[in-house]
Amino acid sequence: MDIGALLTSAGINIAICVVLLSLYSILRKQPSNVSVYFMRRLISEPIKHSDPFRFERLVPSASWIVRAWQATNEEILAAGGVDALVFLRIVVFSIRVFIIAAMICVFLLLPVNYYGQEMQHKQIHSESLEVFTIGNVKEGSKWFWTHCLALYVISCSACVLLHFEYKNITKMRLAHITGSPVNPSHFTVLVRSIPCSQNHSYSKSVEDFFSTYYPASYVSHQMVYRAGRVDKLMKDAEKMYRMLKTIESTTKKSYMPCCLCGKSTHSFEALNNDAESVEIKTSSDELQPSQREKKDVEKIYRKLKTIETQNKMSSTPGCLCGGIMHYFKMLKKEAESVECKTSSDRSQPSQTGKERPAAFVFFRTRYAAIVAAQVLQSSNPMLWVTQLAPEPNDVYWSNLSIPYKQVWLRKIATLLGAFVFMFVFLAPVTFVQGLTQLDQLRQTFPFLKGILKQKFMNQLVTGYLPSVILMLFMYAVPPTMMLFSTIEGNVSHSERKKSAGIKVLYFTIWNVFFVNVLSGSIIRQLSVFSSFRDIPTQLAKAVPTQATFFTTYVLTSGWASLSCEVIQLFPLLCNGFRRFILRRQEEPCSNHALTFPHHTEIPRLLLFGLLGFTCSIMAPLILPFLLVYFFLAFLVYRNQILNVYVPKYESGGQFWPVVHNTTIFSLVLTQVIALGVFGIKRSPVASGFTIPLIFLTLLFNEYCRQRFSPVFKRSPAQVLIEMDKQDENWGRAEEIYKLLRTAYCQFPLLSLDLSTSQELSMAGNSGQNKDEGSSKDQESHNPDLNEIKLSS
Repeated sequence: MDIGALLTSAGINIAICVVLLSLYSILRKQPSNVSVYFMRRLISEPIKHSDPFRFERLVPSASWIVRAWQATNEEILAAGGVDALVFLRIVVFSIRVFIIAAMICVFLLLPVNYYGQEMQHKQIHSESLEVFTIGNVKEGSKWFWTHCLALYVISCSACVLLHFEYKNITKMRLAHITGSPVNPSHFTVLVRSIPCSQNHSYSKSVEDFFSTYYPASYVSHQMVYRAGRVDKLMKDAEKMYRMLKTIESTTKKSYMPCCLCGKSTHSFEALNNDAESVEIKTSSDELQPSQREKKDVEKIYRKLKTIETQNKMSSTPGCLCGGIMHYFKMLKKEAESVECKTSSDRSQPSQTGKERPAAFVFFRTRYAAIVAAQVLQSSNPMLWVTQLAPEPNDVYWSNLSIPYKQVWLRKIATLLGAFVFMFVFLAPVTFVQGLTQLDQLRQTFPFLKGILKQKFMNQLVTGYLPSVILMLFMYAVPPTMMLFSTIEGNVSHSERKKSAGIKVLYFTIWNVFFVNVLSGSIIRQLSVFSSFRDIPTQLAKAVPTQATFFTTYVLTSGWASLSCEVIQLFPLLCNGFRRFILRRQEEPCSNHALTFPHHTEIPRLLLFGLLGFTCSIMAPLILPFLLVYFFLAFLVYRNQILNVYVPKYESGGQFWPVVHNTTIFSLVLTQVIALGVFGIKRSPVASGFTIPLIFLTLLFNEYCRQRFSPVFKRSPAQVLIEMDKQDENWGRAEEIYKLLRTAYCQFPLLSLDLSTSQELSMAGNSGQNKDEGSSKDQESHNPDLNEIKLSS
């Protein structure tokens, strides 16, 4: 590939980025797209949709870039939590280390590589990219000391910055543990593989076991149940509630004279008796509804649907009192009674058929919980297996029903499945690499000879098309790995996403780097590592020749993917379909909010870091394109964290050790490849100085593993005991116990939304004593009402 093909690929990707970013700056100003580009702010802030049309909405602007650049770390922490801030630290680390690498490699190594041999150079745009690599330096050259010096500078800079980031993120994690509000997961232990007993239920077994062996610290427990009909009924109830909430908002100002009482009308008061009877029957049978009860629920559901249809078509007043209608009064009372009866009848024996051998056990102190989580509970390690419970919003309930004895089998099966998928993926990667070899392409497809004679088509096929095809194939990898992680049996969303991210990382490093470097037939790729002594030599020969493909891959998968990330194409299409095809104008609820895709974005950042390190001294021309990508990623991800993604749980930067280990692997791999290159080029001095650098890097990694890594695996007892003493001095024990009773609810009763409806009902009752003119001043009495300015 020559410079012209690289510039063609760069020009196409720059044009795509400019078009998509300009389109984004226009689309984000439209009020109809507020749920796409401002979902986080839509959930956290009241919004007025009274922004009149202005011509500025149709003009692209860079105000979002300025806003993202000026955002402080405190704003990022408030919007996305510790995980978002740690993710941005990865981007900042990459920017810093590759600025240093670009300065020394572009200004020192690039001229050395270009003039490495005595040859007649062409014009720059016609030069082959190979003349800018280390392969152009002749054997035995005395200038290899510059490459060794650059390797030392890059490695030392990366290690210093890694230590700085690891230290700061460790402090950030400890501050998150100590400074956050009371977290129920700190007092809770997840117990799995509870032994079965014919004499009593799982719940009784848990109570007897922990009352016997932890009498001073055990508080209570919450069993895990098989999700079946009740779960489906709760989901249907949630759908009905949200549907009725929409009706309430659309018919909020309707008045219906109905009686001479002069009071507010309660549209669903007539349904109250039916709802209570269904609730009593459901709770008395311990959440196992019979056929008759299900018919009663369906009957109520049909009534609600009829009322919804009538209210959609009706806006006429229907009562003499003129009061505001309260649609959710019945639902609120029903939920309170269901919650009360469910908690009181939680451990009755008739629920044994639905109990699973897993439970959340609550302790009085954080220290007692962490001791119980880390100690072996039984002489049989497969029974009474304990671990610290995830946060309530982080629990993946469906996997808690999986028997613990199946977990290790599931992990082996998913590991084998991931390996099979990895090797199946060799076929498209081999095809992609065939496109970069023009002579082989002409021999395989003779009918393309005429087309490939055209200069532009030649540059398009060899410079742009291979990376695009590989990127399209890579879109199938994250969903597949997420499916494997789900089958694995992870009990929390964060563990599932972390496991999927690690699989995606291994997959991309293998297929994008190693398979492309060792391109050729599949048999050759598998037989290349038959002798470990040949690995440095094979990599040293292959990496400089594939550096051009990696450069175009950074352009296509990096620049273009960031543009697609910021424009949110799929949510944008779904929003357009919902608004203009289905004619649904209400904003989506918080359940439709997106969480940050750590399992896709972190592997991409680490892959580009690997490409940057390995190609820095081999082919320095990749570094300017990488820097542009990281700078653009810094702005795009900050904007998305501030406006789009909604954090539903917090891991406290749990993925940073993976980032650190991958970076160390990239550095060691770079040094091994450099050692092989120096050996091929017959430079014993450079080879001799490279060997100590490898051992020093590994020694630094071991130091970090001993110094910082344990904090990410276990919480320090000193911190937990101090927090327990502080709670005891402040008298917060009763508040914590009350929080624990309702934290881990497998079948949530819409408590958050019901509390909102309760506030609406209270506001309506108080508002009926006011005159009609007071409603006009409603906005002036709400100083917290914020408006999202779409023009910015």
